[in-house]
Amino acid sequence: MSADVTGAPHLHEARQRLEHARSSRLAQLHALDETARTTNDPLLSEQRNAMRETLKEIEEAFARLDAGTYGRCVGCAAPVPAERLEILPYTRHCVACRSRKA
Repeated sequence: MSADVTGAPHLHEARQRLEHARSSRLAQLHALDETARTTNDPLLSEQRNAMRETLKEIEEAFARLDAGTYGRCVGCAAPVPAERLEILPYTRHCVACRSRKA
């Protein structure tokens, strides 16, 4: 895996990961919406809300990519490790800041 000076994956690779994450989550949300039409399950509603929040985070990651800030923690401005971005391409935080926030 190649990385730029901030430790973030090259922009093309990051964009591909984000596009994959978005398309996967949209498919999952669609399936949840279909299921919701036939049931009134509170857990299903929570899952749908969580999926919408994840999609919002993905769109925010695209905005950071376009702004040139992708791969930097919004909490401390340190580079987010490339391995973390591979696993969670829309993350906003390094592990330390995420741990403090949780």
